[in-house]
Amino acid sequence: SQLNSTMTVVIGFEGSANKIGIGIIKDGEVLSNPRRTYITPPGQGFMPSDTAKHHRAVILTVLKEALEQAGLKPADIDCVAYTKGPGMGAPLVTVALVARTVAQLWGKPLLGVNHCIGHIEMGRLITQADNPTVLYVSGGNTQVIAYSERRYRIFGETIDIAVGNCLDRFARVIKISNDPSPGYNIEQMAKKGSQYVELPYTVKGMDVSFSGILSYIEEASHKMLSSGQCAAEDLCFSLQETVFSMLVEITERAMAHCGSQEVLIVGGVGCNMRLQEMMGVMCEERGAKLFATDERFCIDNGAMIAQAGWEMFRSGQVTELEDSWITQRYRTDEVEVTWRD
Repeated sequence: SQLNSTMTVVIGFEGSANKIGIGIIKDGEVLSNPRRTYITPPGQGFMPSDTAKHHRAVILTVLKEALEQAGLKPADIDCVAYTKGPGMGAPLVTVALVARTVAQLWGKPLLGVNHCIGHIEMGRLITQADNPTVLYVSGGNTQVIAYSERRYRIFGETIDIAVGNCLDRFARVIKISNDPSPGYNIEQMAKKGSQYVELPYTVKGMDVSFSGILSYIEEASHKMLSSGQCAAEDLCFSLQETVFSMLVEITERAMAHCGSQEVLIVGGVGCNMRLQEMMGVMCEERGAKLFATDERFCIDNGAMIAQAGWEMFRSGQVTELEDSWITQRYRTDEVEVTWRD
């Protein structure tokens, strides 16, 4: 009976990487979505154990903020959703542990959510895209996805590292600040770049590869920056142009396969305005429509887990306590999409 009632309120816990976020969704409305980011010094990435420690230190504060900003009490929540995976093991465990605990304390059903599907469902909610070809680009994932027969099918993906990882690691090489994020800072520097440095362009059918480009630009940057051949801004510009062109190419190929007229960009790299601009040009040429969201919903956040959880819960899914583990590897097409036709 609860599932057919008009209002369903879901709280979502996300902490698969360096962001910890808790969001509350009530029937498609974002009631609150506070978030904290673990930021490391320039030249460094974030390690799983340190990231988990950061999440442990702030998660209860973020939970309090989520409830207070939504003006809700635990009794008002219908379901507790959390990220089951994919992601870093230690932070995932930390957040799942808290989600499990509050679900038991509050006497609420639990739901383990696929992180990638959280991104897709949040993008669909915010943009109202109907049945888009999805480009999911972040620090940990790079996939081109389309919905077909109760699965989000992966049409193409990276065969090594994610595009965001390639950008982040280049930022480390040239010692760019990680605040607010390395990708954002590369994007700003790229705007000042004027010289295009040719880099390897690696598309293999529907798939892409970024590790070779990273190795190449790492080596080239030491030589070219020390000899004054080009500026760091030029390298940022060239790297973006190259990797984003690759992503636009495989997205367009997937659209042709599917006869699709919509593109939805999700994931942290999705808030890059240059990527949106390049994708927009391709869409315009095809008479297609581009959908994207801003940093509130592109970057990992709790509301996206709440939204995917809301869809799952409304379609009758729950996760039993003994099944509420986490997993570092969890493919997008492993999940049966019970909430779409």
